Amino acid sequence: MRTFIVLKRIQKRLLPPEFQSQDNRYPEALVEYFLGKYTEPGDTVLDVFAGLGTTMLVAEDMGRVPYGIELDGSRFGFIKSEVQHKSNVILGDALRLDSYGLPRIDFVMTSPPYMNRDDGMNPLTCSRTDGDYASYLRDLGRVCTKVRKILKPHGRLVIEASNLKRAEVTPFAWDVAREISRVFYFEGEVVVGWEGQDDGCGTYGYGYDHSYCLVFRNLP
Repeated sequence: MRTFIVLKRIQKRLLPPEFQSQDNRYPEALVEYFLGKYTEPGDTVLDVFAGLGTTMLVAEDMGRVPYGIELDGSRFGFIKSEVQHKSNVILGDALRLDSYGLPRIDFVMTSPPYMNRDDGMNPLTCSRTDGDYASYLRDLGRVCTKVRKILKPHGRLVIEASNLKRAEVTPFAWDVAREISRVFYFEGEVVVGWEGQDDGCGTYGYGYDHSYCLVFRNLP
């Protein structure tokens, strides 16, 4: 496994105006890299935080069968309007993924909604409820425990994450790695250096020019 790659922070697909101010997608090139490494045509691919559908759309482009869960109704509607496998997009809560009748999955790739450790709202509910950082991390672990039940033996889970720099640094990527390592075998991280425009917060954002792809394996 290569531990450092460099990609251009460019989005190939344009978003409609209502989503452009909240464009937090990872570039298609990132999904292409990991799907090419860990999957074959016809494999099932799941994104438990589907967002604006990047994982699902790239999976379709590469001949994989995508599944996705998204809690936000407007984002769910957008994904459904864009993908071919419309019935594979689920409007729901990743914490309830075991109730959605998903098939056995070959590969999972996602990026959870980020949370700073001093935030008071829960991003896993689209910030509709109060929350705290420790509970958020535990809930991510609960989601991944349910993912493990449908991910095929030796299947990979890739989580894209970054540390978050404000006045202080939230070691978000490291905290996610530690929490999910309680559920899956942690194979290591791939550091992704991002080439692109720096608007003062780094070429990636959150104060950084890079992010991490945390690679986990479902050992029997």
